[in-house]
Amino acid sequence: MTGSVSSHTWLVAGSYLAAGIIGALLLRVLFTRLQRKAEQTRWRGGDIVAAFLRLVAPWCVATSCTWGAVLALPLRSGTRYDLDHALLAVIVVVISLGSAKVAGVAVHAGATSHAGTSGSATIFVNITRVVVWTIGGLVLLDSLGVAITPLLTALGVGGLAVALALQDTLTNLFAGVHILASRKVQPGDFIQLDNGMQGYVVDTNWRNTIIRQLPNNILVVPNATVASSIVTNYHLPEHEMSVTVACGVSYESDLEHVERVAAEVGREVMLEVEGAVPRHEPVIRFTDFGGSSVNFNVGLRASDVSAQALIIHEFIKRLHSRYAQEGIDTSSPTATTIVYANSREELPLTLLRPLPRPGLTPPRRSRSGRLAARYSRGRPGRRRRGSRKGS
Repeated sequence: MTGSVSSHTWLVAGSYLAAGIIGALLLRVLFTRLQRKAEQTRWRGGDIVAAFLRLVAPWCVATSCTWGAVLALPLRSGTRYDLDHALLAVIVVVISLGSAKVAGVAVHAGATSHAGTSGSATIFVNITRVVVWTIGGLVLLDSLGVAITPLLTALGVGGLAVALALQDTLTNLFAGVHILASRKVQPGDFIQLDNGMQGYVVDTNWRNTIIRQLPNNILVVPNATVASSIVTNYHLPEHEMSVTVACGVSYESDLEHVERVAAEVGREVMLEVEGAVPRHEPVIRFTDFGGSSVNFNVGLRASDVSAQALIIHEFIKRLHSRYAQEGIDTSSPTATTIVYANSREELPLTLLRPLPRPGLTPPRRSRSGRLAARYSRGRPGRRRRGSRKGS
């Protein structure tokens, strides 16, 4: 400070500081209540603006009042210069943080605006925040008197080396941007990849796509894999989907009766089962003559892919019960085993003479077979071994 400072000067400086503190607290309370009120409205922009003012306004008021106190004091030029730049840096940092937060919330709201979305596209949120922080950092350096042109040049040259070192990471990053920008796969959609993996898309970050499977497991897939795969999106163009149930009845069944009963059971399932589409009329189409049954398909409709299992379960159970009541046979013929009784089954296989087929010459027996048959019957005109006269 230069010379002595009067009490009036200290009083003015203290008044500035007190006004800044009190004003910051009052604005904090005011914008907190305003944000709560804005969250109850349908317009998402109100709470975003209130959140930005709640974060930035108190700091700006406090910093401005502190700056007024600095100007009221008789400080040296060097000290005043340093304090001026420090307070300016505080304001730039506060505005940059507030802008980054508000931009992230706005992108989050835009990513979750369409129906059925349960997560957020954090890749866009993170990119937006990094861009805002970078701009804020450049403004801060420029306000502090640092030349940013050589810095930008150095960053451009070094960025090439970084890109080569992080090639896989950047591949997944741009693949994630491509996935979300195309709007073919969004958080909340139920998808299936060409390798059979399926589930709800929870989030797409800078490297991976998070998929929640139906058993409530988390599947982490690199963005490049999703971008290069053949993806089936069950939520486009709408959430409703067809459910086909394959059935079959015996050849003796009345197909008109079979079709009428299946249609009645299908309408019952559409009206009573949760997740079915009540306005849908079941469709029955006979497909082919099977080896043991006449096959047909029943077309039902589910409001979401997760409801198809319950619809199929209820339809099969109710159709089976109804067919049993109506006397419709759905069983397949069973194989019958025929067992022939043989009085010679106790004899050795080598002693059994094969039965000739009608019209065919009996097969010639081998030498070992003829000898076995001859010794088993005994040769005529020759005594058997061990027999004696008079015995």
